[in-house]
Formats: sequence, C-alpha cells, structure tokens
Amino acid sequence: MGDGEGMNNNLHLGDFTSNASTGATVPNYYGDALIELAASRPDIVALNGDLAPATECAKFKEIYPDRFFSPGIAEANMVGMAAGMARNGDVPFVHTFSVFISRRAFDQVAMQVAYPKLNVKLSGFLPGLTTLLGVSHQAIEDMALMRSLPNMTLIEPCCASQIPAAVRAAAEHQGPVYLRMHRPARPMADNEPLLPLHIGKAQMMKEGSDAIILASGHMVAEALSAANTLDEQGAKVSVANIHSLKPLDVDFVIEHARRTGAVVTAENHSIIGGLGSAVAETLLEAGVHAKFKRVGIQDTFAEGGSTDYLFDKYGLSAKHIVAAVQQLLS
Repeated sequence: MGDGEGMNNNLHLGDFTSNASTGATVPNYYGDALIELAASRPDIVALNGDLAPATECAKFKEIYPDRFFSPGIAEANMVGMAAGMARNGDVPFVHTFSVFISRRAFDQVAMQVAYPKLNVKLSGFLPGLTTLLGVSHQAIEDMALMRSLPNMTLIEPCCASQIPAAVRAAAEHQGPVYLRMHRPARPMADNEPLLPLHIGKAQMMKEGSDAIILASGHMVAEALSAANTLDEQGAKVSVANIHSLKPLDVDFVIEHARRTGAVVTAENHSIIGGLGSAVAETLLEAGVHAKFKRVGIQDTFAEGGSTDYLFDKYGLSAKHIVAAVQQLLS
C-alpha cells in the first residue's frame, strides 16, 4: 500500500487557490520550512529571479543575506550559477515561477543540472491555472518537460500541511529535484496535522472499492470533494495523493487499478505528458485492463482569471472529476 494510508480526507478546497480570494494572512509555509532547514544546514543557499516575495524568499534574504543570491530576471544564468555552487558543495534552492524555470531555462536545466546530476533544487511557483496573469505565466507543460529529463525527481505537495515535508525531502535527496509549489490561500487549521512525504510513495487519502482517483497537487482537494459527492450517490471511490510524479509509485498504481478496475487521473497540468500520461504508460506496460480517464487541461492554452473560474472553464474542478468517474462506472 502507499505511504500515509487513509491519512487526510479533510483538505481545504481553498488550500491552493489565489490568496486574494480569501483576504486571509497566510504564513509562508515554504519560506519558513526553508529557513528552518537552513538553520541546521549551512550548505543550503537560495537563488531568486527577482521574485523574492512571490516565492517566499524575502525572510530568507533577511536572515541569511550571505546565503541569498539574486541574479535578476535571468533564469538561465541563475541555473548556471546554482550548478557551479552545487559543484562546490552547496545545496542551492533556485526560485522563480514554474513557467520560467521549466520553459525559459530548460536547456540550462538539462545540460548544467540534470546531465551532471548535480544537487540543485528547482522551486517553481504558480503551477498550472493558478494565476490571473494568463498564458505567459501559466505552466501547463512543466511536469512533462521536467519528467522527460534523466536524473530529475519531481515533487508536488498536495496542500499547506505537506509543504514542510516536501522541502525536507528535496533537501535530503541527492540529485536534482523540481519542486512544484503554490502558495496556499488560507492558513492551516490549528489542529491540522502535518502530512509526511516520502519520495516515490503514493498516499491513500480516502478508501473506496468502485474506482480510484489519482490526483496531484491542487487537484487532491478537488478529488476528495468529488469523492464525497460520489459517496452521496452510492459510489465508493478511493483518492490517492501522487505527490511524486517521478519516481512514480508504480506498484501502488498497478495494485489499485487492478483492485478497482476504474482509474481517473486529476492534474493541474496538460493531460499530455504529465500524471495522466505516466499512469497510462504504467498500466499499459503492466498489462492492466482498467477503465481509464484523464482530467486536466486539454490540448489548449487558457486565459487569465481566478483559479475557481479557470478550473471550472477548463475542466479541472470537482464536478468534472465526478463526471469522469460517473462515465467510467456507467
């Protein structure tokens, strides 16, 4: 079974939506986790592409000014700097928006980080359709690009409570890591437990026998909401948090596809090349006969707008996951 069996069926749907929609003051969970780690790890340094507040690095800069570097809006140069630092024993965390670290600096990531298997951590913010800024800032193919690189590990925490574990896992892993991050929309509840994260181990969030939804990042909360709706309709559906796209928990995917016979993937990413593709490849190569459907961004660019609006328009919200499961079970 996957790590964290039946761990959390109460994720807030607003956990990974725009902060502006709630007006709440949300802690910098990522930034605080990085600072806490840096206190005991003098080898950790931070690089930032002129986006310190947006990538939760401003406090790190104040506390560790001699370990903070800002190359400006020059992502390719920043990746090269990080590679040089890694060769000299540092563990650099590189910060910018997901679309810039993946699309704009892809060649540098491939040749200067992934190919030599350097210990560089790439922290990309604003994944998928989670920004008002439109196509130029929407990373809808970043996981496909990063997944295609040998030696690259991909992590996407499902909510605020899993961010500290994601940062620690990235730092402890020897080799390149792409952290797909989004700033939560609301603070964690006072009694909300922290979720663990073990690279390559899926987490079962809700048990059910009729189908399984394999979700990542923002979509875990949507999948849990969809499963609750399906419960009311008499369908018992499992939900799993696939926080590690690479390495994928292949054994978990195969086991639960065979157990339920119906699989839906849900990702805040293009349906091409990401979670849906990885699961489809896994099932076909293993000879698993299961009904299958992908929920995600279809083969299209989107537009600017609130997360709720974009998720509804482009087929990512809970009701679309419900429809996908219903279609398989019918």
